[in-house]
Amino acid sequence: MDRIAQLIAAMTLEEKIGQLTMASGGYAVTGPEVSADVSGDVRAGRVGALLNLWGAEAVRAIQRTAVAESRLGIPLLIGLDVLHGHRIIFPIPLGEACAFDPELWAATARAAAAEAARDGVSMVFAPMLDVARDPRWGRISEGAGEDPFVVGEFARAKVRGFQGEDLALPDAVAATAKHFCAYGAALAGRDYASADVSERTLREVYLPPFAAAIEAGCAAVMPAFMDLSGIPMTAHHALLRGWLRGERGFEGVIVSDYNAIAELLRHGVAENLCEAAALALAAGVDIDMMSDGFRNGLPLALAEGRVSMEDINAGVRRVLTLKQRLGLFDDAFRRKGGGDGREPAKAAAVSARELARAAAQRSIVVLTNDGVLPLPAGLGKIAVIGPLADARREMDGPWAMAADRDDCVTILEGLKGALPGTEIVFAEGVAIDGEEESGIAAALEICRGADVVLLCLGEAAAMSGEAASRAGLGLPGRQEALAWAAFSLGKPVVALLSSGRPLTLPWLFERASAAVATWFLGTEAGNAIADVLTGRFNPVGRLPVTWPRAVGQIPIFYAARPSGRPFDPIDPYTSKYLDCSVEPQFYFGHGLSYGRFALSNLAALQQCVGFDDVIRLSVDVVNEGSIEGEATVFCFARDVVASVVRPVLELKRFAKIALGAGERDVLDFAFPAAELSFPGLDLQPRFEPGAFEFSVGFTADPKELMTIRLLAVAGI
Repeated sequence: MDRIAQLIAAMTLEEKIGQLTMASGGYAVTGPEVSADVSGDVRAGRVGALLNLWGAEAVRAIQRTAVAESRLGIPLLIGLDVLHGHRIIFPIPLGEACAFDPELWAATARAAAAEAARDGVSMVFAPMLDVARDPRWGRISEGAGEDPFVVGEFARAKVRGFQGEDLALPDAVAATAKHFCAYGAALAGRDYASADVSERTLREVYLPPFAAAIEAGCAAVMPAFMDLSGIPMTAHHALLRGWLRGERGFEGVIVSDYNAIAELLRHGVAENLCEAAALALAAGVDIDMMSDGFRNGLPLALAEGRVSMEDINAGVRRVLTLKQRLGLFDDAFRRKGGGDGREPAKAAAVSARELARAAAQRSIVVLTNDGVLPLPAGLGKIAVIGPLADARREMDGPWAMAADRDDCVTILEGLKGALPGTEIVFAEGVAIDGEEESGIAAALEICRGADVVLLCLGEAAAMSGEAASRAGLGLPGRQEALAWAAFSLGKPVVALLSSGRPLTLPWLFERASAAVATWFLGTEAGNAIADVLTGRFNPVGRLPVTWPRAVGQIPIFYAARPSGRPFDPIDPYTSKYLDCSVEPQFYFGHGLSYGRFALSNLAALQQCVGFDDVIRLSVDVVNEGSIEGEATVFCFARDVVASVVRPVLELKRFAKIALGAGERDVLDFAFPAAELSFPGLDLQPRFEPGAFEFSVGFTADPKELMTIRLLAVAGI
């Protein structure tokens, strides 16, 4: 009998349910702490996992209680939300996705994992893999955007980064893919609201990123809060046991979201905690986070025959297996600061900070530019105005639980550091939110003698993330009034937008000399922004989402299905708006650099492909600019005629290429022809012979794509 079997055989029912229970470690103003009640539960074996606890000393103390004072000495899982960094904060995932760089995505997760592990954390509630096509939803900031292929690549990179080569290593943490699934389709963009999507859309859009995470070896999965077409995900037997465990073979841990089991009562599918606990366990949930549903409901559910001891034992085995994989049974204290012969914490922090600056540089997207950027050398005076210019505690964005928010570099600080010989003056003008306008006059006054105005606008960090949906996507408070006042001076104005989502500001994009999406870039925000504005770093960021020009266009994404009456400006009976263009403000993939690239000579190695073949395409890329730069090129496919209406474009690959001024090279794309399959009429994968169009370009704007046609055939 192995160790886990021996432990299960020795456990009481209370101890088994304890392994399926996650409680909060608590948090005081001075730092994390564990309450006496939680310590008592750990000692009695009634809790097997804690969340919201970090710090080597605090974790060591409670682990000592678990292994030295509980009857069976089983160590704890310590979980924490580490969405985009731990102590050092990297750009929000939506921003980092703009880099289209899986190696960078993995590197920031690796650095975050090492920091979190030094703080005693063994499990992170990341990556967030919800495809999001509605920027009203605050949690769009936590993921990699609108495209399932991009989010899938993000999933693979993050799992690899968090978990490393071996979960037992002291700098590895268990990754938790969340929120399974279709959470990004919440009704009207309201967090926690119901999602109602077709089985086809589920399989084509929302499930693939989780399949990618499972293929990458993700240790845990977290179901979403909401119901999917009437079935709460916490109790969704068909998706948790059927698709996740059955179809995809997932053998890891399923952990509920915060209080989600108890919330089955509010969903109206359970009358009491006994029913809720039975539904969740039957669906496949292994760990109850913070609802006490398992603790208070499973004993009665077992007595009434609603659940079996075999189901409870199976959940316990999965939890203990994860603890064993993490090496906790061999050394519960291996995830701690210092003394383990690895990179010292101080040196690691310096390295992480350098990585944070590089990640932030690559996350910045220049949206418009009439030539004012990069800022020319020799400027006499720059006016920096707006509520985000010196907003240190906003730079991290949401989900920076263990970070020192006073450690961030502000935009103002970054500029002063980058331009020591330039006079830089600052006035806030208005607050991020609120109706006060009295500071606008002072802000205008400092702008009058400036050569250029940097207008720092956007959202507060708390306006993005969980429970942070917005019905309107304009600028909060009186920021628009400040912007109009700045434009009235006739000076060059560069608008810097700090936000966790695209903002609908067509008037600003029309009038600003340049507009830059700076998202929430984290610890090194100000330095990275200054690097891009001054030209020290040639921007490479590209949008992983379609940027709407009006809220009425939402949801908006490039991979829509074609209409039988596509938009035609001369035909009134086609798909359009009466009061707004059908085109977005910026297409998926949009982003400017300080150079100029061009594509030519798109070619295919073969003209006919079969299911077992590899499609190979090539395209020439030339840097027509005067400085070195980096281009991001997208490869799309379209099934011209199929048994089911297919999207106008589907992303198959993306690639980056760095070229010197005037340099030319060939970029190759290769992928299995089997990836042209899609869910057929019976929702089973289907490869249909026929014509396919393959397009390459710098964005998903159909007017800017180069296209060739290949024939897919059976049996070659």
